[in-house]
Amino acid sequence: MDLDEVIKQCHQALDEFSRGDPEPLKQLFSHRGDVVLANPFGPAVRGWDQASRALEYASSRFCDGEVTAFEEVARYPSADLVVIHEKEQWQAKVGGAEDLSRFGLRVTSTLRREDGAWKLVHRHADPITTADPKGPVRGSVS
Repeated sequence: MDLDEVIKQCHQALDEFSRGDPEPLKQLFSHRGDVVLANPFGPAVRGWDQASRALEYASSRFCDGEVTAFEEVARYPSADLVVIHEKEQWQAKVGGAEDLSRFGLRVTSTLRREDGAWKLVHRHADPITTADPKGPVRGSVS
C-alpha cells in the first residue's frame, strides 16, 4: 500500500478513535518494542504493550466525536521512513462531559516501512496550537 493510502487510513482511524474505538488505529501502529506514543492524557510511552494501553485509555476519554480537518504542514519522506507534521481539528465529548468540545492538536507522526507495509512508529499529539502572550505556548483540551 502506498504512503498516501496509509495516511488516509490513519485519518479514518483517528475519526473512529474520537468516538472511543482505538482498534483501527492500533492496527496501523508497529507492534515492535521501539514504538513511541505521546498524547495529552499521560507521559510518553515506549514499546507496543505500553502504547497499546495508552491508546485504549486515551480513546476511552472520547465519545460522539469526529476529526473535522487535517492540515499537513510538512512531510519529510525517505525510502523507508517518513515524518509528517499535521494540524488536526477535533470535536468530541471528552472525559464524560455532556457537551462537545472543539480543539486542535499539533501532531508529529513517524511511519516506517516494516515487511513492506507502512506502520506508525511514533505519534506525538498535543493541544499546543496557539501562542499565549502571557507566557509559554499553551492550548487546551477541554
